[in-house]
Amino acid sequence: MATVGVGVDLIEIARVERALERHPRLVERLFTEAEVEYSTAKGRPGRHLAARFAAKEAAVKAMRLSPGVRLSDIEVVAGTPPEFRFHRDVAAAAAEQGLSVRVSLTHNRETAAAVAVAEVV
Repeated sequence: MATVGVGVDLIEIARVERALERHPRLVERLFTEAEVEYSTAKGRPGRHLAARFAAKEAAVKAMRLSPGVRLSDIEVVAGTPPEFRFHRDVAAAAAEQGLSVRVSLTHNRETAAAVAVAEVV
């Protein structure tokens, strides 16, 4: 496999928590049902949603997608390691480019970060 793109994103967890509190419908626009279920089962859901938001942004950068892409078309599947599942337009773009994208997530009390690596399969 040849690496064709790398994306990284870092975000303040409190910023995501505030945005979701102020704009509850944002959850539907940014996350899949499975991501929301996984995160709400945790002690601090905002931490896990922030990590997923960072992963989505990192994937957009690694895949060189247009900024207007629907982030809910990029799903982070929990596991060791976590994986991406792409839907609709993002799935089509990945297939068209022959891409596989790996992700790594991390977070502490204040920040969440992700790195995505896009490779031609």
